[in-house]
Amino acid sequence: MPRGLYWRSLIIIVAPMVLLQFVVTYVFLERHWQLVTERLSAKTVAEIALLLSDYQENPTPERATRISARAGHDLGLPVAFLDGEELPETPSSTSGLLADSLNDELRRRITRPYWINTANYTEYVDIRIAYDGGVMRVLTPASHVYASNSHIFLVWMFSTSIVLLVVALLFLRNQIRPIERLAEAAESFGMGRDVANYRPQGASEVRRAAQAFMEMRARIERQIEQRTAMLAGVSHDLRTPLTRFKLQLAMLGDSPEFIELREDVAEMERMLDDYLEFARGHQGEASEETDLGELIEEVRDDSHRKGHDVRLEFHGDLTLPLRRNAFKRCLTNVIDNAGKYAEHVWVTAIRDAETDGGGGSIDILVDDDGEGIPEEQLEEVFRPFYRLDAARNLDKGGTGLGLAIARDIARGHGGDITLSRSPMGGLRAIIHLPV
Repeated sequence: MPRGLYWRSLIIIVAPMVLLQFVVTYVFLERHWQLVTERLSAKTVAEIALLLSDYQENPTPERATRISARAGHDLGLPVAFLDGEELPETPSSTSGLLADSLNDELRRRITRPYWINTANYTEYVDIRIAYDGGVMRVLTPASHVYASNSHIFLVWMFSTSIVLLVVALLFLRNQIRPIERLAEAAESFGMGRDVANYRPQGASEVRRAAQAFMEMRARIERQIEQRTAMLAGVSHDLRTPLTRFKLQLAMLGDSPEFIELREDVAEMERMLDDYLEFARGHQGEASEETDLGELIEEVRDDSHRKGHDVRLEFHGDLTLPLRRNAFKRCLTNVIDNAGKYAEHVWVTAIRDAETDGGGGSIDILVDDDGEGIPEEQLEEVFRPFYRLDAARNLDKGGTGLGLAIARDIARGHGGDITLSRSPMGGLRAIIHLPV
């Protein structure tokens, strides 16, 4: 079965039409056409039998001439009485329903030897019947023996079906298009892309679904804006006393106790920044066509300045719509996390082939040669504020939000981040993005 609604709807229209045509064709050819042909054959054989019986009452040349003239004028049957001739020695040349009907009627109504040829003439049937002393030859028109216009019925039936099918295709395409636009709008919204100039169209049910989608999108955006505004206010209120602390500490000198307090205040500021960034997510930034390769190179340069060894490898076209700054934060969190706990980091970006109904995807593989993390904790590390106490702390010195923010940004673009064991011996992070 096809997967698309358009082709499924088309089958719903075409399948009954084709089935109906098969049924009608079978009934017409096997029932109506056969019945008409049998009746025409019976009528023609009855006329031939009557003419032969009339001739045999007085088999004279004058009577043969009179019967031939009357048959040609009144019945449209060219008839000739050939005295002294015999039936052809070659077997009758017959085939199909016409021959069967004629043979059945001739055997039933005329108990004499006969010969039929339906192949020599396209518009006539040659019928010869033996009588005492000669042969009666009749060239009956084919239209008198069987229904010759059956193909007209079939042509009209199939022609009108094609016309109706074309009309149905046009109307069906117009009905399916609003559903396709609604699906595209929902996919774009799920990938964090703007849905410009979208308005409900189509049937009332499709319009209701589109209106419900637009209201849902508005509620989600409104909720995110309210959450961001609330946390921004909290952050602003907390920064005021922190600023006073920094000013007071700056005037107290450089003793070891005050230095530790300054570090604590700086740590609190970083925590506030992380909380606000996590709450804000990827909202407030419009998508733009971005060269992912250039963006990864920028993150690589930043990591080099931090002392991390990052190596890049690209395959295919890496251009796609992104919230550039937000996704740069996602890449920075993942690549810096790998650089903190490994000597070498390998970043590979691959463009996959296009799939049915989609434009393919891009996978960014971040491998390192560090110690890695236990397999049972590969999913736990994405939980907000989750920190590892063992071999590898994925957010050492931070708040435990780095990977949570990265996954939130990736999912906001319609993708995801997964972790696994790297062939390099450490951890592999895969950032998957639909195109």
